[in-house]
Amino acid sequence: MAEMKLAILLSTYNGEQFLREQIDSILAQTLQNWTLYIRDDGSSDGTVAIIREYTKAHENIHFFNEQRQENVGVIRSFLGLLKGVEADYYCFCDQDDVWFPEKVQVTLEKMLTLPKEAPNLVYTDLEVVDEHLVRLFPSMIRKQSDHPNLDLLSEITENTVTGCTMMINEALKKKATSNATSIIMHDWWFALIAAAFGNLVYLDQPTVYYRQHSNNVLGARTLRKRLARFKRGKYVEDYWTLIHMTQQQARDLLTFFDGELTVEQKELLELFATLGKAPMRKRIEILKNTHLRKNKWFHTLIFRTLLSTNFGNKVN
Repeated sequence: MAEMKLAILLSTYNGEQFLREQIDSILAQTLQNWTLYIRDDGSSDGTVAIIREYTKAHENIHFFNEQRQENVGVIRSFLGLLKGVEADYYCFCDQDDVWFPEKVQVTLEKMLTLPKEAPNLVYTDLEVVDEHLVRLFPSMIRKQSDHPNLDLLSEITENTVTGCTMMINEALKKKATSNATSIIMHDWWFALIAAAFGNLVYLDQPTVYYRQHSNNVLGARTLRKRLARFKRGKYVEDYWTLIHMTQQQARDLLTFFDGELTVEQKELLELFATLGKAPMRKRIEILKNTHLRKNKWFHTLIFRTLLSTNFGNKVN
């Protein structure tokens, strides 16, 4: 592992409250052969001062955009880091979590068992905690999605890869960043590429304390968040928005990788991407034959009911 280059990519935005704890957990990793690159997305609090404090004290921590902290959003921030850093393997890091000491080591050990030339992604479970690191539930995968996704069929409709747990290799970086356009989140796009062309691998163990607090950009789906959507009267509208976004991701895969997808993959993506345009009886038949679904039965019921009836669908 001595010659191997492993980059940890951290995007920050007004993260002064928890940033030191996150970086300290990286410094405490059992595997130390890594370089941390931090890109700040235009913070107005003390985040930049903290980054400079750590880069001054540690040679393997670099301030990626010290001269210009432009706000571009979380997806473009991480993609900018990924495109601007050269390594063999890449981990992604949020600003407010805490990593288990063995996180990098166990993920890399699994990654090294996979064929290097294939686009590979290894991800793990998370332990969801509150802002004081008190456990809310021990497994985010089981609480939120019931089980991990490992193939293209399951991943096109629901993402179970949380970016702060994943490691990707150089082959996946090259393939995923060449055509990253209307992606929902970078981790979802990477997972789709790995599932379609390489290996999407799950380690059934938590490696991150996934902190939930009032300033989370994204976070675990909770009953409170779902009830808030119901109260706004926008649950069906929001659900259709997500369906349309996943259909666009399917179209992007077809457009960018048409010559590399198998016949079966192309058929699946085309059926899903154009499902709203088919007659109702045909939509029901497609859903039955393709086994398109969500991970939990209740969400599958909603998903299939909406797609079968087109109820509330304002965009066919």
